[in-house]
Amino acid sequence: MRKLLLLTAMFSPLALAGSLNVEPHSVLRLAGKAGVVHLERLEVADSATLVLPASLVELKVDQLHLGRDARISVVPADETLRIAVERAQLDEGSLITATGMAGTYERAARPGRNLDLRLQQLQAPVLAIDARGGAGAPGYVGLDGANGKAGGCTWGSASRGANGDNGGDGHDGSAGGRVRLALPADYPAEQIKVRLEGGAPGKAGAAGKAGQGGASKGCLVYRTEAGADGRPGLEGQPGMAGAAGELSVQRL
Repeated sequence: MRKLLLLTAMFSPLALAGSLNVEPHSVLRLAGKAGVVHLERLEVADSATLVLPASLVELKVDQLHLGRDARISVVPADETLRIAVERAQLDEGSLITATGMAGTYERAARPGRNLDLRLQQLQAPVLAIDARGGAGAPGYVGLDGANGKAGGCTWGSASRGANGDNGGDGHDGSAGGRVRLALPADYPAEQIKVRLEGGAPGKAGAAGKAGQGGASKGCLVYRTEAGADGRPGLEGQPGMAGAAGELSVQRL
């Protein structure tokens, strides 16, 4: 299980630190309310993750190294996150994620966060970025109809079963993020791998089942007529997939 560490030294709107190291197989969250952070060196070791909070809007790094399968994970927010790096070395399997958040019954899906990434010098087999939108929440499942009450054997009448409720409509997925890259002129275009798909649509809510009509039980010779069954509800409509994001690449 990964170890969770918290960096709590940065509280001012502009924070400057000499260096930051994330140990292998650990997770470190950049805490505090600093809107702009400047690091002389940032090292995220193999299979480690650095989490950048929603309050951060600009990260400046003089020297960045992402180890094998290392991650920089960006929390969703409305404001664009600008990352400027003088020298970057990204090892195989490293990834920058800025994906949206899946929706819930109470909250709409969040879109992928917009990124403005400038890498002045870059050494990497692949520059991988994931800014997909969050998936929409499924629709509510319709309630089943109640069963009717039984009648007597020689008198009284059974009641009709209640109708099932309709299922709710699925919620829409959110949009992928907008990513702007500024890269060295000689970095190969085929090594840029950016995912910007919109979030998946929420599934339709299932229909409620019909209630069964009441029927007499335990009668030997006579029984009253059974009540009619209710009607099943209707399945809801699926949501819509989120719109794809946008990518622009500038050569330095």
